[in-house]
Amino acid sequence: MLHKTRGIVFHQLKYSESSIIAKIYTEAFGLQSYIIRGARKKNAKIRPVHLQHLSLVEIEVNQRDNKDLQHLRNLKLTDPFLDIPFNIKKSSLVVFLNEVLYKVVKEEESNPALFNFLYNALQFLDLTEENTVVFHHIFLLQLTRHLGFFPMNNFSGQNKNFDLQEGKFTGIDGPTNLFATPPLSEALSELLPKSLPEPGTLKIKPGIRNGLLEVILNYYRLHIPGNLEFKSHLVLKEVFGR
Repeated sequence: MLHKTRGIVFHQLKYSESSIIAKIYTEAFGLQSYIIRGARKKNAKIRPVHLQHLSLVEIEVNQRDNKDLQHLRNLKLTDPFLDIPFNIKKSSLVVFLNEVLYKVVKEEESNPALFNFLYNALQFLDLTEENTVVFHHIFLLQLTRHLGFFPMNNFSGQNKNFDLQEGKFTGIDGPTNLFATPPLSEALSELLPKSLPEPGTLKIKPGIRNGLLEVILNYYRLHIPGNLEFKSHLVLKEVFGR
């Protein structure tokens, strides 16, 4: 049956001499794998350039139940990025966020709330003129709402340390891979209520931003099955400063 749905491109890989398999997170069907025949031919209607990191698309597909590989009939960019491709900071962020999403979003069913969160956040990133140094921190924290392990924000004078395993602040201390202490825990508490970057969040110093990102990624590692490894975030330290 033929369907149209919005999608977000997660990944592409070569398949045969002329075709591509694309992983696309769709509004209607969740994460799906689509074969695009002839995409690598010179005059192809759908080309690899249309399948860049987290591109926002509309696709037309022959969606069949219980098939691991679906056939994609048509694809068009719905909201082509205007600034991200030409902004080194934003493009580096997109590469990093793409790596995270590809590794943590696996559900093959519709989740409109998650889809809209991702779609709207990417549109915001492309269009915003605000400094984006903490965009990825806020994005990853808000993403945990949809993945089922959003932290409890009970930071206080008695609960200054963040327990990564329990997902809440506590007075107990422990190893740095399991507990975050001030000023990292305090910065985490400040960002938890925020849905998008705000000018006030720019006061967080580079060293704290980098340490906080490691805390958030460790939090993901503890709450998502499998041995999650992230690499592209190391580039952000150079792009945004140490």
